[in-house]
Amino acid sequence: QVQLVESGGGLVQAGGSLRLSCAASGIIFSITDMGWYRQAPGKQRELVAAITSRGSTNYADSVKGRFSISRVNAKNTVYLQMNSLKPEDTAVYYCAADGVYRGWGQGTQVTVSS
Repeated sequence: QVQLVESGGGLVQAGGSLRLSCAASGIIFSITDMGWYRQAPGKQRELVAAITSRGSTNYADSVKGRFSISRVNAKNTVYLQMNSLKPEDTAVYYCAADGVYRGWGQGTQVTVSS
């Protein structure tokens, strides 16, 4: 059973930084593609960043140059470093597994105040 547990969300002022973590269990993490999504109130869930099992990354245009996704296979964990945060980054952020193993975390709230 895929289990993904996010942590690291919170309230931050515009221009600040946060690092989200997602701990995975129930999967062979090293062969699993991982991603971070977000959903703001009244909006559809959108892809923020993704990292393949081989370490290739891609980002939404809105976060390029500000966010960075990484993974540590030895810890079964994927991270999202978020810098220069803007109020429009406010959303619930979800971790997702894709490929052989698929699943979603419960989400963590990120609120950026202006």
